Amino acid sequence: MLRLILAFAEADKRIRSVILNGSRVNPDVPRDIFQDYDIVFIVSSVENFVRDRSWINYFGELIVMQTPDEHGVLAPDITEKFAFLMLFNDGNRIDLTLFSVNNLANFEHDSLSKLLLDKDGIIGELPPPSNKDYLTAPPTEKQFSDCCNEYWWVSTYIAKGLWRRELSYAKFMYERPVRDMLMLMLKWHIGIRTNYSVDPGKLGKYFENYLSPQHWEMFVKTFPDAYYENIWNALFVMCDLFREIASGVSDYYGYEYPNDDDRRVTEYLHHVRTLPKDAAGIY
Repeated sequence: MLRLILAFAEADKRIRSVILNGSRVNPDVPRDIFQDYDIVFIVSSVENFVRDRSWINYFGELIVMQTPDEHGVLAPDITEKFAFLMLFNDGNRIDLTLFSVNNLANFEHDSLSKLLLDKDGIIGELPPPSNKDYLTAPPTEKQFSDCCNEYWWVSTYIAKGLWRRELSYAKFMYERPVRDMLMLMLKWHIGIRTNYSVDPGKLGKYFENYLSPQHWEMFVKTFPDAYYENIWNALFVMCDLFREIASGVSDYYGYEYPNDDDRRVTEYLHHVRTLPKDAAGIY
């Protein structure tokens, strides 16, 4: 596929440079059959590629394609930058970004980049690929405080949704705001354990590699099915995990952990769980 991409670029005069980004230049990422090709073409005219898309056939037959720059936009700007996300029937996927050579001054190099072709020497020498753009940054005191506040505040929404038996509402609050805060806290925890030298992966996909077996087991138990009692059980496991991890982060940095919020909200969650369905008031 790389040979195909380069052969296409070398033969097309509109393409002046080719850059490979992402996991295929990251030595820390395990190789597998689903890795896509994150490619940047620096081109003389983005618009030509967008108007006439017959060139796509060069790479194979499509299963499906997405052009995110056209989503929700009546008249997208197709002169400076445009992306084609393409999955082909041989299983290969190319995430291709077209970038205008005339806009090169605004081009931001990803730290996971490898220059494959530079016909005019306009890109210059790139530093060796590294994951520095993807490493977790240590939290400020406010970031830590905001994370804790968001976690405990939105946890009460889950309780409300579960008591009302509003499954989709409860699951959304559980899987987005609350889990997002747990994930952020776990990234800081992993950062402390590794001196912020590793990338825990998009959506925590490498958490198992960097968490202790005990914490990983707890994390796994935070993924419930659609039964209300199981969601309740998973929520309290999540609270235990968040409390333990956040307390460790607070101790490490000398930040204040909101013990009172934790205690009061936890008591509230237990109270709502046992609240009769015909209750006339919360208390």
